[in-house]
Amino acid sequence: MIAIDRVTKRFDRRAALDELTLAIGAGDRIALIGSNGAGKTTLFRALLGHYRHGGEIRIDGAARARRRDVGLLGRVAFVPQLPPPLRMPVGELLGFAEKGAGASRARMAEIAAALGIDLDEVRGRPFYRLSGGQKQKILVTVALGRDAELMIFDEPAANLDPAARAVFIDLLAARRDASMLIASHRLEEVAPLVNRVIELDRGRVVLDDSVVDRLKEGEFRRAEIVLAAAHAPFAQAIGDWGFEADAAGLRFTGPVPAAETFRFLGLLARYGSLIDRLTLDQDAPRRS
Repeated sequence: MIAIDRVTKRFDRRAALDELTLAIGAGDRIALIGSNGAGKTTLFRALLGHYRHGGEIRIDGAARARRRDVGLLGRVAFVPQLPPPLRMPVGELLGFAEKGAGASRARMAEIAAALGIDLDEVRGRPFYRLSGGQKQKILVTVALGRDAELMIFDEPAANLDPAARAVFIDLLAARRDASMLIASHRLEEVAPLVNRVIELDRGRVVLDDSVVDRLKEGEFRRAEIVLAAAHAPFAQAIGDWGFEADAAGLRFTGPVPAAETFRFLGLLARYGSLIDRLTLDQDAPRRS
């Protein structure tokens, strides 16, 4: 579906994407993880044509135009981490989604009600005057109201209350017709939704794991974690997994049961800002 070939994006001298290469197939439901600044949002923006970049992005075998590709955007639904400061009324935004992007009015009403927002109540209000949670619910409503082939979510549940977050996860689970890219620090929350986990670090792919292939009982993988600074709570948490630390308390190594990969990555996601480097051996031998 999408082939990303040596894509590079720099801001001044810093490479936000560093010759990143990745293939996204039809039916892939990907959890995209990585610490802040790893390149997740930049990758999304490059896919959507918001940024000029080096390298090439191909859609169904054809090179995508460097600027915004109207054809691609018609097949993609996107929920950003930070809602845009739209001044248009909510009703106008919903009308545009329906007429310009093919969203279903009935489906949007159903989704909004499930998320706990009354469209009739907010229809006449400027989008930018809504609360953060209301904005996120409207954006999710628009995205899920469309028959998009690829859905991109950048920390989509960040501004949602716990009840709406649970509903949102259920709504995603019901959408089996679309490929998904989900960036989230709550890996344990999106784990049941995905069939691949991809980790970025400094603009490169450092882990690309197929859940179906790897979650096999009795198989182990070897992990190495390097922290930017010593952190006692992390050392205690990772010690519970049987990891050993070096004398400085910065480097940790140990085995991870393949069937526990998601739970392990969920733990690491909580300490993402502390982790300088992570390696996870995809071919670790079985334990005797």
